[in-house]
Amino acid sequence: MKHIGLIAGGGPFPKFFLEKAEKKGYKVFTAAYINEADEELKKYAVHIEWLRLGQVGRLLKYFKKNSVKEAVMIGTIKKTRIFSDIRPDFKALSFIASLKHTHDDSILVSFANLLEKEGIKIKPSTFLLPELINKKGCFTKRKPSKTEIEDILAGWPIAKQIGRFDVGQCVVVSNGAVLAVEAIDGTDATILRGGKLADKEVVVVKISKPDQDLRFDLPCAGSETIEIMHSVGASVLVLEAGKSISFDRDEMIRLADKYNICIQAMDDDDF
Repeated sequence: MKHIGLIAGGGPFPKFFLEKAEKKGYKVFTAAYINEADEELKKYAVHIEWLRLGQVGRLLKYFKKNSVKEAVMIGTIKKTRIFSDIRPDFKALSFIASLKHTHDDSILVSFANLLEKEGIKIKPSTFLLPELINKKGCFTKRKPSKTEIEDILAGWPIAKQIGRFDVGQCVVVSNGAVLAVEAIDGTDATILRGGKLADKEVVVVKISKPDQDLRFDLPCAGSETIEIMHSVGASVLVLEAGKSISFDRDEMIRLADKYNICIQAMDDDDF
């Protein structure tokens, strides 16, 4: 049986991976971050080690002890927690000292490179779950209005620009005005901030960064995203086709149709 490591953060993605990996015949060794990964994971993971953020040496020891040569990095890490809940060991301190930049992508890529130098190859998070990747097209009964299309056209390049600076992946636009830009607070907070500033035709654009490493940190959306949009009257969700994922797509679409929200997956060719 082939061994694979799972470095698990928050959200439903780690659970989906565990279920699929088991069906595919993998023996999964899960390293789950305390206060990030869902404690429900212990119901799905046969082998699990709970770690604090920054316990790099312990992570490597766990994987090497169990002959893990390949791993995936899946799930969210609350960026605000990095400043309050990290417990760096000697290996982590050496890693931090070696960083030239502390942007999200730089840290993730550098961390992946560190693991690979230790003999643990990082695979794309979707390699067992390609069905989670959003395909191009409109998912819902409702299509964007003319005004909303104009906002999509305005928001897409702005979202790409903030992504280029590794600030975030999401912008909220209405009537040509940018209402909110994602930063350290995350997508949900960005939608709430922006949506409260307008009362109709609010467009949420969530796309990958221009230099996104597709092995991890893909933009994601789900039914919770739609619920948050509905709570502030947001009307359109734009995702990037081929470079974003949805965990519960059927439920997400059902809710969007119920709330008269449009979900549109697009790519750079549309612009």
